[in-house]
Amino acid sequence: MRFEDLEIIEPILQAVREEGYTKPTAIQERAIPMVLAGEDVLGSAQTGTGKTAAFSIPIIQHLHLGKKGDQRQSKIQGLIVTPTRELAIQIGESLSTYGRHTRIRNTVIFGGVNQSKQIDALKKGVDILVATPGRLLDLMNQGFISLNDIRYFVLDEADRMLDMGFIHDIKKIIAKLPSRRQSLFFSATMPDNILDLSRKILNHPKKVEVNPVSSTAATINQFLYYTNKSTKKNLLLHVLEDQEMDQVLIFAKTKHGSDRVNRYLRDEKIKSAAIHGDKSQNQRQKALQQFKDGQIRVLVATDIAARGIDIDDLQYVINYDIPNIAETYVHRIGRSGRAGAAGVAISISEPEENAFIRDIEKLIKKKIEVIEKNPFPQTDKPMSAAERKEFEKEKNRRRQEFFANRKKKKSGPGGERGRNKRK
Repeated sequence: MRFEDLEIIEPILQAVREEGYTKPTAIQERAIPMVLAGEDVLGSAQTGTGKTAAFSIPIIQHLHLGKKGDQRQSKIQGLIVTPTRELAIQIGESLSTYGRHTRIRNTVIFGGVNQSKQIDALKKGVDILVATPGRLLDLMNQGFISLNDIRYFVLDEADRMLDMGFIHDIKKIIAKLPSRRQSLFFSATMPDNILDLSRKILNHPKKVEVNPVSSTAATINQFLYYTNKSTKKNLLLHVLEDQEMDQVLIFAKTKHGSDRVNRYLRDEKIKSAAIHGDKSQNQRQKALQQFKDGQIRVLVATDIAARGIDIDDLQYVINYDIPNIAETYVHRIGRSGRAGAAGVAISISEPEENAFIRDIEKLIKKKIEVIEKNPFPQTDKPMSAAERKEFEKEKNRRRQEFFANRKKKKSGPGGERGRNKRK
């Protein structure tokens, strides 16, 4: 099946083509027609299965077709609630990508930052709002947001939402929604408390279940370096001294992070380019073409930007930042070793990412080979103040998740299902 077969309007199809997509994922193929038909959907799907597009594309289409002329809609009609800032930003980027040729406006709000810019964006007029629960309720209480006109509601990563203690916030939000609306509910697992919540949100829903990708291609050789944050760039340069690595895709966690890695490589006279959501479509296409043509040796990408990359003979992938969602690792390294060819995946882990490595190994059911000849090994060297702050933040988050998972295991249904719930 192709995207053209899903009755998607041309402005969205144009954006999809520009991103290099031709075939929908399993959840997109099943969910998009349901959402376009106005059905409520209960989806069991992990991050990395393409579910963001599965709900974003039809909501953009509904709102675009409902607009008259070039009118700017000041009333929010679509609401997507997600547990973390990172997920909210990713969803916002996807909405901007698929809606770039429509008149639909979106904005993202989350806590931990000054609210003034978010309020300014809301005042300019928003069709679709992506929000974390706390900041959404805060701005609702201040009178900046009304949910009276919501026609489309999405609750994403519901199980993670409950694990993070957002259940009371979610119930408050649901209470403010119009009774007549289309609702979409996505969760990786479906224990009893999640099913109970879905019954309060959905009306005779259609069910969609997509199993996560958990296995890596047998042709991909996986290697692991342990190092410190302060020596990570040095180790990357050491790895790239191997001149046989003539075409390398490097994954970084953030847009700023990919830019920093790219600048460092260029300073070291390695031809490289970075692609991410802040780059224009022309910039991204130019960098990708240069990479395919061999004009640059290294392409540094975020997960979002890399979705449209499809290079048949790519052999080398480096995880400069270890993904905090194990399934993402499988998708990343799967870009090498295509069509039966041999691939090499190299991961560089700093101390606060070691837990992510354990989650990945649990998912893929194998140990990643550790490279012992490492000129920059992980040590007990004291961290800088910035590193310590980040480490403590990550440690506290993992501690909360540990107790949440232990509580789930005691509660029974769904508790034994392994899944990384870190941000």
